[in-house]
Amino acid sequence: MRVLTWNLWWRFGDWQQRADAIASVLCETRPDVVGLQEVWATDAENQGQQLADTLGLHWAWSPSPDSQRWQRRAGQPGVEVGNAVLSRWPLLEQERRLLPAARGTAGDRTVLHTLIDAPGGTLPFFTTHLDAATDGSATRCRQVEAVARLVADHPGDRPAVVTGDLNAEPESDELRLLGGHLTAPPVAGLVLVDAWRWAPDGDPGWTWDRRNPHINSSPSARIDYVLVGLGADVADVRLVGDEPVDGVWASDHAAVLADLI
Repeated sequence: MRVLTWNLWWRFGDWQQRADAIASVLCETRPDVVGLQEVWATDAENQGQQLADTLGLHWAWSPSPDSQRWQRRAGQPGVEVGNAVLSRWPLLEQERRLLPAARGTAGDRTVLHTLIDAPGGTLPFFTTHLDAATDGSATRCRQVEAVARLVADHPGDRPAVVTGDLNAEPESDELRLLGGHLTAPPVAGLVLVDAWRWAPDGDPGWTWDRRNPHINSSPSARIDYVLVGLGADVADVRLVGDEPVDGVWASDHAAVLADLI
């Protein structure tokens, strides 16, 4: 099973030209299941549906409860932001859960759960986009706890897969909580393993890379993840969307592509 996660950078920059580059990367890599963040939607169009139609996949969408902050930043009134799941196989269930917000702010971060009718049994699949504040680790830890509870509430036949832009580096408290093997997990027994642990030695896996002209002064980092439950194995993992397509960088993030066994 080929799984991909990607933050699509909403409607920032030259979003129309970037749309072609995004579609090109997805058509080339042909993932079976995709978790997408910063997906845009209007009353007439949904980026998740457009990509699903292009790839011949099923899809689910969950909007943020508060898209106005995004609309002000990009001058895009009336355009929503949210998460999406695309799947080669039918989606049996879906649920959006609101994540805790930084104290004193309105909550706009969510996690999307889908139950996929995959070969070999149902697959619980999740995608999320955590708080982006540089000093927001405490908020992200609370959000991770909410994600973990949702995962525990929705078991399937196959080990769960959690994807997303976690805005946290591998050594962070957030990832330690999700991993469960270095610190006590929020839900007893829930261990999610970072697929990048199967990557070649020495590959930093920077999904936020200063080579990308959309990046500002922030240092390069690995902040996007495919996490797999115990019992899953990873045959291969690599970055895609980490080079321009016909001169166009598809997003400010690279995507993570993992082949699961």
